[in-house]
Amino acid sequence: MPPLRTAFIGCGGIARAHAGALASLPDRVQMIAFCDVVRERAQAFADQYGQGAGLVFTDYAHMLDEIELDLACICLPPFAHGNEVELAAGRGAHIFIEKPIALNMEVAGRMVAAVEKAGVKSQVGFVLRFGEAVEAARRAFESGEAGPPGLMIGKYMTNSLHSPWWRDKRLSGGQVVEQIIHVYDMARFLLGEATLVFAGMDNLFHRQVSDYIGEDVAAAVMHFDSGAWATISSSNGAIPNQWLSQWEVVAKNRTMRFENANSAVFHHTDAPWPRTTTIASDRNMTLAQMLDLLDAIETGGKTRTPISEGAKSLRLVLAVNESAESGKPVPLG
Repeated sequence: MPPLRTAFIGCGGIARAHAGALASLPDRVQMIAFCDVVRERAQAFADQYGQGAGLVFTDYAHMLDEIELDLACICLPPFAHGNEVELAAGRGAHIFIEKPIALNMEVAGRMVAAVEKAGVKSQVGFVLRFGEAVEAARRAFESGEAGPPGLMIGKYMTNSLHSPWWRDKRLSGGQVVEQIIHVYDMARFLLGEATLVFAGMDNLFHRQVSDYIGEDVAAAVMHFDSGAWATISSSNGAIPNQWLSQWEVVAKNRTMRFENANSAVFHHTDAPWPRTTTIASDRNMTLAQMLDLLDAIETGGKTRTPISEGAKSLRLVLAVNESAESGKPVPLG
């Protein structure tokens, strides 16, 4: 199979991580075009990843009209999504898209419908699903070894102003939607589908920052169709320039303490004597999720995180926002 003709829509910081991963796979991927509203950013990507022949665009519709693609990597801020998924999928291009895929379910629904109608493969950038410890936990649940899940306690702590659009909830969706969605997706991946959400949030640490429009503390309680409960707490007022993402899962036969997606200690609580399994990996999860997508394209198989999964995790974090705004539990059917 010849290398997949690949283009980037959005050439910011997260796009650089994905382009770097793809650059290590020259036999499978050829990056031929780069699009960004700031031409200089697209040109910088073309210079670095286009092997001297990368095309540069500032309008993705124009780019999709001009070139034939196999894969479109969409790395846009939440507010910037338009109809790029529909246009790319309609032209037969497979889709990689960063999370969150949209800011509302109407746009997300159009994306899912377009991908499914076109029959192309898709992958959403929930990179934590590719952690080695997370994979081991998922296998333990699927095999029945872990027993049914009962509780998850998750947290995400940082302290950064990020970019101006990130600080504006109208553009980013807020910290829960744009950032903590990774942990909420992890809850879905390990526990099942949420059936009820009750949440609260506030801006406690950045009220003096005039353009900080959104929460910097949040906490949610959720019930899942597996019977499990989860709490996820987050803050953007913790230790500056550190990004702490951790969680614990209690199942009937295992208590799993995750330092991160690659590293965890599993306590075997069904054993008559203390026993643990330790997983410590430095796996490149960004590369792993791209390899999963490329394998699905080549074999016709399924990706781990198709765009429909991106829509479901978006619905969950939007329900968190809705509950915090209304002060009432939000049922999820």
